[in-house]
Parts: sequence; structure tokens; C-alpha cells
Amino acid sequence: MYRRFAVVWIFLVHFYLSGAFVFGADLFVGSYGGTIYRFSSSGAQSTFAKTHNVQGLAFDSRGSLFQSDYITNSIYKFAPDGSYSTFAVGLNGACCLAFDKDGCLFESDHFSGNIYKFTAEGTRSTFASGLGWPTGLAFDAQGNLFVSDQTSEKIIKFTPSGEQSTFASGLDYPQGLAFDDNGNLFEADYGTNNIYKFTPDGVRSTFASGLNGPSTLAFDSSGNLFATDYLSGNIYRFSPDATRSTFATIYRPTRLAFAPEVPEPSALVLLGTGAIGLLVHAWRRQMCKNRRLVGR
Repeated sequence: MYRRFAVVWIFLVHFYLSGAFVFGADLFVGSYGGTIYRFSSSGAQSTFAKTHNVQGLAFDSRGSLFQSDYITNSIYKFAPDGSYSTFAVGLNGACCLAFDKDGCLFESDHFSGNIYKFTAEGTRSTFASGLGWPTGLAFDAQGNLFVSDQTSEKIIKFTPSGEQSTFASGLDYPQGLAFDDNGNLFEADYGTNNIYKFTPDGVRSTFASGLNGPSTLAFDSSGNLFATDYLSGNIYRFSPDATRSTFATIYRPTRLAFAPEVPEPSALVLLGTGAIGLLVHAWRRQMCKNRRLVGR
């Protein structure tokens, strides 16, 4: 009996730690004034860090937050506790950030027209050049990089090897990009105050309208789309059917990113671990007792 209980508890704790039970990821939002705010899934707001001007936010797989600073032309790396270090310097209009599936960081360099690629150690190389004002970045499931270019008013697609093609055109000051789980690309069109949805084949439809300076997009794990509305100061949440609600309001929100969802220690795990120890100990005592009875 003790063995059965022990096996069940081991299974439950392993099931939890493997990620089957996860907590809602916090939303991090940058502002024009340089503050990075942290919002819980319920909307509770706190200040995570203060820098100069937040133009790009992206998390790596380990939960470190990377932020590009338009004023200092640097990229900073923040640990989960808010401490930070300088990851890269010498940029020219440091703008949006995105990680590829191999853990390399990509940055749209607004004034140079380049897209830079950084290894985890910070080694920089030029992935693409000759763009106008590259801004939003997003990777699809195949590893293709999509870039919004404000000068040409297009979305440019780059294959992993760097081959370039036009995915969409006729936009108006395009900014943030984000993919949903079905491979549809969403774009914040600052000039028209719309959010457009593109199928994988490039067919465009209007997902939302009537905004006031939409700039950055990100999806949560439930498929809700979050958008920063720069001029109104609102952070909107759109359900998959495009129903809009106001999640929070701050002064001049610029960029946003969700922290990766990872299991966290809880009373359940602590209780389970303690219960396993007690059950295994009781089982061993019973086995010893049985051996003594058999030996008589």
C-alpha cells in the first residue's frame, strides 16, 4: 500500500515539475519615459526597472529580459530579480528585439537600416542591410524572420539563410508584429490606427480598428492579443474573436513582452515531496518488519 501511495505522489510531483501545471506569465511593458512595468495576469502593476527609452523587449528561454534603449543605443540584459548588465553597445537607433529558435537575439537598427544578430555570448553579425527604418520583428514557426519597414511601408520576409522577399505592402507606418498559434501574422499599423491580420499566404483583413497609435503586439498563452496604444496610453487585450478590453493604462506605452511560462515552486510540491519521504520511510519500516517475521 505504501509503495502505491509513493508511486502516485512521485508521479504527481513529476507531472507538476514537467510543466503540466504552469502559472500565467507576467506581462512586461516599456514606456517612453524609460520605465519597465510588470503586470500580473490579473493586472496588478509594479515597477520592474527604470532605464532611458524602451524600444524593444524580448525574453530568452531562461527568463532573462533583454531591452533595447533608443537613447543610449545599447541593449541591456535583466535577470529575473531586476539586476542588469550591458549586453551590446554602439547601435544606431536600437529598436525592436526578437529571439530565434536557436536562442540568437535579433535587433532592428532603426537608423542604420540593418538587422543585427547576436549570439548568446553577445557576438554581433549583420543579418540584413539596406532597409529603410526597420522596426517590428517576429519569427514564424519555420524560422523565417518578418520585419516591418516604415520607409517602404512593407513587411519583409527573410528566410533563415537571409533570402529576402516582400510579404505585404501598402501599409501606413507599420510597427509591431506577432504570430498566433495558427501561423497568422498580426501587424500594428500606426498610420491607420488598425491592427491587420495576414494569413500565411499573405491575405490581409482588418482585425481591429479605431485605435490611437498602436505600436506593439504580443500573444498570451490563451491566444489573447495584447497591444500597446501609444497615444491613448492604453494596453488593450483582444480575445480571439477580436473583442477588445482595456487591460491597463500607463503614460506612452512603447513595447511589451510576456515572460516565459515556467513551473514555480508551491505548497503542493513541498507537501508532495514531504509526503513521499514519509511514505517511503514507512514502507521501508514495514518491509524490515516483514523480514524479521519471516526469519523467525
